[in-house]
Amino acid sequence: MLNVVIGTSLVIVMGAAGWFDLRERRIPNFLTLSALAGALVLRLFGGFESFADGLLGAAIGLGLALPFFLAGGLGGGDVKLLTAAGAFLGPTRIWFCLLVMALVGGVMALVAIARQRAFRRTAANLHTLMATMGSKTFTGWKGPESGAAVTLDTPGVIAVPYGVAIGVGALVAWFAYTLEPGWSLLGTLSGWLQ
Repeated sequence: MLNVVIGTSLVIVMGAAGWFDLRERRIPNFLTLSALAGALVLRLFGGFESFADGLLGAAIGLGLALPFFLAGGLGGGDVKLLTAAGAFLGPTRIWFCLLVMALVGGVMALVAIARQRAFRRTAANLHTLMATMGSKTFTGWKGPESGAAVTLDTPGVIAVPYGVAIGVGALVAWFAYTLEPGWSLLGTLSGWLQ
C-alpha cells in the first residue's frame, strides 16, 4: 500500500513540475520543497531503513545536480526537483532515473536546436566549452574571445524545460522497478536480451 501512495504522489509531483516548467519555465519552491518533505515523511512509514534510503537518494540527486547549477547550466528548481525525486526513488532507482533523464534531456535539446536552426552556434558553444575547461567559473563558461560567461540567463541561449526530463526519468525509474516482476520494464528488457 505504501508503494501505491508513494507512486501516486510521485506521478502528481512530476506531472505538476513538468506542467510548470513547460508553461512558466520555472518550478516553484512550494512544489519541490513540499515534495521532498512529503517523500521523506512517507518513507518514515516504511521504517528507518526506508527513510535512510530516501535521505541517501536525495543526497545523490542534490550532489549530482549542484555542480551543474553552480556552473549555470541547470536551474535551481531542477536541482530541488531532482533532490525530491531522489527522496522518492532512493539510492538504487535514482541512477536509472539519471540515465533516462539524460537521454530525454538530450533528445529535447536536439529538438530545440533543430527548431531554432542553431547547429552552428551550438557547435561553436560546445567548442568553447571543451576548449576552456580550465576557465569554468561558478557563473558559467568563459569564452576566450569575449570573456563573457555563458549561462541559462545568457540572451539567445537554448534552454529546455529540464523538469520534464527529470519527471520522465523519475517515473520510468519508479515504474521500472515497482511493477510486478513479470511485467516490469527491466524484467521485460532482460527477457528480450536473453
